[in-house]
Amino acid sequence: MTFPQSFRIKTRFSYAGLIVVLFFVWGALTPLAAAPMPPSFAPLVSRLAPAVVNINTEKHVSSSRGFDIPGYGQRDPFDEFFGRFFGRRFDRYHGRSMDRPVKSLGSGFIFSSDGYILTNNHVVEDADEIKVTLSDEKTYEARLIGRDEKTDLAVLKIDVDHDLPAVELGDSNQLRVGDWVIAIGNPFGLERTVTAGIVSAKGRVIGSGPYDNFIQTDASINPGNSGGPLFNMHGEVIGINTAIVASGQGIGFAIPINMAKDLLPQLKTGKVSRGRLGINIQEVTDDLAASFGLDKKQGALISRVEEDSPAAKAGLKTGDIILAVDGKKVKNMRALPRMIAAKKPGTKVTLDILRDGKTMQVDVVLDDLEGGVAIENGENGSEQLKSLGMTVRQLTPEMAARLGLGQKRGVVIYRLDPNGLAARAGLQTGDVLLMVNNAEIATLKDLQKALRAGRKQTYIRFLVQRRQMRIFVVVKQKGK
Repeated sequence: MTFPQSFRIKTRFSYAGLIVVLFFVWGALTPLAAAPMPPSFAPLVSRLAPAVVNINTEKHVSSSRGFDIPGYGQRDPFDEFFGRFFGRRFDRYHGRSMDRPVKSLGSGFIFSSDGYILTNNHVVEDADEIKVTLSDEKTYEARLIGRDEKTDLAVLKIDVDHDLPAVELGDSNQLRVGDWVIAIGNPFGLERTVTAGIVSAKGRVIGSGPYDNFIQTDASINPGNSGGPLFNMHGEVIGINTAIVASGQGIGFAIPINMAKDLLPQLKTGKVSRGRLGINIQEVTDDLAASFGLDKKQGALISRVEEDSPAAKAGLKTGDIILAVDGKKVKNMRALPRMIAAKKPGTKVTLDILRDGKTMQVDVVLDDLEGGVAIENGENGSEQLKSLGMTVRQLTPEMAARLGLGQKRGVVIYRLDPNGLAARAGLQTGDVLLMVNNAEIATLKDLQKALRAGRKQTYIRFLVQRRQMRIFVVVKQKGK
């Protein structure tokens, strides 16, 4: 049977229409990693903006007072110029020292309705005063709960008597290059500015720290955006805006939210501790992969195993290639430190390694990356340290090597309040505490015990190792 031409044409169009309809139905029912760009970002922004906060900080620093310059007074334009490069007022006049307040602005976002806020560490580091302004223009004093220099993350807390609007934390692993994102923050103090763009790249290493793994975006990010959220089209936070390339355009970087989610439980307790293997590693190149019998470059090659380290105790050797941690593949050298640091000290991990052309599994019990958690708020002995204005860590062989020290035991001062009792008495960052009064100090527990014993005394006498010399420093305690 032969159909008329007009019927065949109509049938073709019917089939074509059916295919189009089925395509759109399939598209609507198929879950996507990210939603398409909406006709307007306004509904999304109106829902998310109330959870974005403005952070104002103030700290008092010692600087030298310059001479008055006609027409400028104390605001020297040359000081401003040098300050842009050196991050502080440049002392060209060697004038007298004075304390002056330094203010800065940043952003953050509420991730828990009871007042917990996530931001960048560099926004609040060393701040004497932190104030948070909400979308209703109310300002609150904020407490620094926990911070981590290595990942540039910090958690703040404000006390309120009602629930606050909070954002939902997404999954940055599901983010794709090309996905739409929006940034909300306070660039240059301009409150709740919204910019949009796409994910330009993932896994960027920009040299900011040992755990670089940035999301690159062309959504405009400027000074003041730091600590603010980067959202996907579902309204979930998938990054924390952190850095820009000043000489570039459309190049901004955000910390993946999954990195922050891994650390939040520790940050909310006030301290972060990381697992440590005790090895030196290098990248597996194509040639190295071929020489070890691998069909492609992968994993991390061990170039050195430290003595008495968890790796040494577990039997790891120079020349082993670590291929997986607890079943998760190690894609490259940079991935391994992040994977191990995400584990708590004391955790047992199973490593898949390649040795002499054969794969095998090795169990390793991690210790602390820093050789001992810093004594801070919440631990015995911390109140005395807080009143003295210093924070300490257990000395490790790596620290001893950096400080040029011969001994490998002791407790090192790694942070000092410049206006605290310890600093004013002459103690310095990098000093290793060997004795407190008459008690020898080899571990953090020794220091805690000695401080408890001396808490009622007027003076605390420290014997410290400072580079190649040993000296006594006496600190008079407050109220004694």
